[in-house]
Order: sequence, then structure tokens, then C-alpha cells
Amino acid sequence: MLENLSNTEQEILNVIKTVIDPEVEINIVDLGLIYNITHKETEKTIHVLATLSARGCPVGDTILNHIKVVVESNWSGYEVEVELTWEPQWTPEMITPEGKAVLNM
Repeated sequence: MLENLSNTEQEILNVIKTVIDPEVEINIVDLGLIYNITHKETEKTIHVLATLSARGCPVGDTILNHIKVVVESNWSGYEVEVELTWEPQWTPEMITPEGKAVLNM
């Protein structure tokens, strides 16, 4: 789903790669949990659409909060919203080739 990202949105994605899912020890971008990023310079807003690998994930709130913190720390003065969605439902097929290599899949 991460298509046609602007240069800034790609930079935001790279920052989000520092967020690690502690259960599988892989970054959440390569795990396929980030669905979209929208950066609006004029409004000074950043919107991140994300999911979790399962409903009731015990570290879900921590992961979503960490996304917000790392983006805000790199884009001071921006309003950062991290939206949780369950559509489409996450599946292991969403893991990137890099993530699959880390997980030996």
C-alpha cells in the first residue's frame, strides 16, 4: 500500500523503520504494519495509517505510541496522527522481502 510516497513521506517511513516489534524483533515497516503516510507541508500535519499483526496485541499501544514519538521527534512543529486500522487485515504476505529474510521465511 505504500505507493507514490513523496520524498518527505519516504523519509518519515525510514524513521518509522526504527520502531521494532518486540515480539518478533523486526521493524514494523518490514513487518508490513504501515499502510500509508500522508505529509501536508502547508497544514504541518503527518498522518500514519498503521495496523497490528493481531487484535489484542499486547504491545499494540506501545508500538503505535512509539511511531508517534519518533515521527514527532524528527518533525518538530507538526501535528502527528497515527491511525489504527484493521482493513485490510494484516497477513504474513505483507512482510517485505527484507523482513522475510530476517525471519528466515
